[in-house]
Amino acid sequence: MDQMAYADRRRLRRKLTFWRIAAFVLVVAIGFALYRFAAGDQQGTVRPHVARVEISGMITDNTELLERLDRIASNDQVKAVIISITSPGGTTYGGERIFKAIRAISEKKPVVSDIRTLAASAGYMVASAGDMIIAGESSITGSIGVIFQYPQVEELMKKLGVSLEAIKSTPLKAEPSPFHPASEEAKTMIRSMIMDSYDWFVDLVAERRGLSREETLKLADGSIFTGRQALKVKLIDQLGGEKEIRNWLDTKGVSKNLPVLDWKKKDEGSLLPFPLAISYFARLLGIDTDLSPEAMRQWGGDKLFLDGLVSVWQVGSDR
Repeated sequence: MDQMAYADRRRLRRKLTFWRIAAFVLVVAIGFALYRFAAGDQQGTVRPHVARVEISGMITDNTELLERLDRIASNDQVKAVIISITSPGGTTYGGERIFKAIRAISEKKPVVSDIRTLAASAGYMVASAGDMIIAGESSITGSIGVIFQYPQVEELMKKLGVSLEAIKSTPLKAEPSPFHPASEEAKTMIRSMIMDSYDWFVDLVAERRGLSREETLKLADGSIFTGRQALKVKLIDQLGGEKEIRNWLDTKGVSKNLPVLDWKKKDEGSLLPFPLAISYFARLLGIDTDLSPEAMRQWGGDKLFLDGLVSVWQVGSDR
């Protein structure tokens, strides 16, 4: 092969490599734009809609949920919010933070609390943040109260022949302890703390439900209620489901034609299809690259795939 032909071939190869890279960058840009658009639409950022947020399981100080509720509050495309609850309760503080986040939303748009199977204790605390509470006839709710529990392992330690000695600055330090029965002073301290949180919870329910404190105290003995019973004592506003929710929102100027979109926690694996698609297109262009999840983890990409007092109803212990 003469020098001229060799030089022409090198120039051709450089041009081909350039256009392959250019095409790859273009595919990446288009794919990323489409991915962002689809993800944005799924989270309801591109069209008017009613947002639905599911709160299930034990209620905790959930930073991701709070951030999601904050995004909903500031999203102008969200015209109303449905808070769908199935929870036995959880930490009092966790319920308090979610309650306040939902109230912040209600300052800007209508909020309906949809009690499904169960919304008890801190679950009911969260439900009471809604402008309207709807429940099924057989839904379970109530259990207004606060509980503090700790284990006792003293007898087990004795059987194992293990003892624990402690030197404390004051008698109430680190009390109550699982290693010995609580003193009367420790019980008094804990009860005072529980009752302070309980009073706050009772006042919150009284204010949100338009009840007197005396009326609320009669309901706040740890009792649970079916949806039918809760309606009679004014803990909820209406029995029903999706139809009743949309009817009420319609009275608030929220069209029944608006779609209901679920604002879910972002799936840890939601990014997987995008790099796989890019890797496929790259191979079609003759570019040898691996953007599989396994390869990205080798690059340190694991992070890309990461996603006190309690108010909880317990069978056999509802206070």
